[in-house]
Amino acid sequence: MRIRTVDAFTARPYRGNPAAVALLDGDAFPADERLQRIAGELNLSETAFAHPLPGDAEADWALRWFTPAAEVDLCGHATLATAHVLNEDGIGVGTVRFRTRSGVLSAAAPGGAITLDFPTAPLTHRPAPPGLAAALGTEPVSVYDTGPLGDLLVELTDEETLRALAPDSSAVRGLPHRGVIVTALAGPSPDGAREDGDGETGTGRYDYVSRMFAPSVGIPEDPVTGSAHTALAPLWSGRLGRDSLTGLQCSARTGLVRTTLRGGRTELTGDAVTVLDAKLCAGW
Repeated sequence: MRIRTVDAFTARPYRGNPAAVALLDGDAFPADERLQRIAGELNLSETAFAHPLPGDAEADWALRWFTPAAEVDLCGHATLATAHVLNEDGIGVGTVRFRTRSGVLSAAAPGGAITLDFPTAPLTHRPAPPGLAAALGTEPVSVYDTGPLGDLLVELTDEETLRALAPDSSAVRGLPHRGVIVTALAGPSPDGAREDGDGETGTGRYDYVSRMFAPSVGIPEDPVTGSAHTALAPLWSGRLGRDSLTGLQCSARTGLVRTTLRGGRTELTGDAVTVLDAKLCAGW
């Protein structure tokens, strides 16, 4: 089986979020246990498996996502990576529709960057759950439930606090959510410039910052989380009064996600680059 590793939400290799992509022959997935074992072996934040749907009028490919520990309902960067691979192979030019556990999702690649069409996460303001401040090591400004996304969205005081965060993974794992998204408004730079997700500097390249911690599904910190931006987009678009924004995820690898809020849908736009093309030789 051919497997490619794609760095998503970046235009440069070894940045963004790496995802493994396997395009399967036939019209069905192998056993779940086999898919999970492969994802565990690859040990990336997500491995995407896809097979064609020749008889489906609504979708072109079936798509599933696995962390090293569990299958997930929604993943942005591995969807972007899959669309990138299809586009590279010449079989996903234009718009590709994926049937997933979160419904039919589309990816448009008119040339260059890829735009995903995802459901917007509904935000509900709520009190901070017990133990949250201790788990993060800082007091939240506000806390939101993200509905079906299953994550907790936590606003922090500023970008500097967010970048310096060193949460207790075991305590975060004990919180009653899949993961914790932390975010803050982009802070001013002393010289008026900011470093973007590709290590370049410019003025006003991003509007807000975030990080994502999901140790309960085997990801202590996710490098760049597309799905989290379906919650970040309505929060910051509502605050800043603009439908189109750019978010920087401040992991060690960093990455940029351009978001456009369209009511019940959120468009996530980013670049991708293939860094590895390999063959799985055993256990398939």
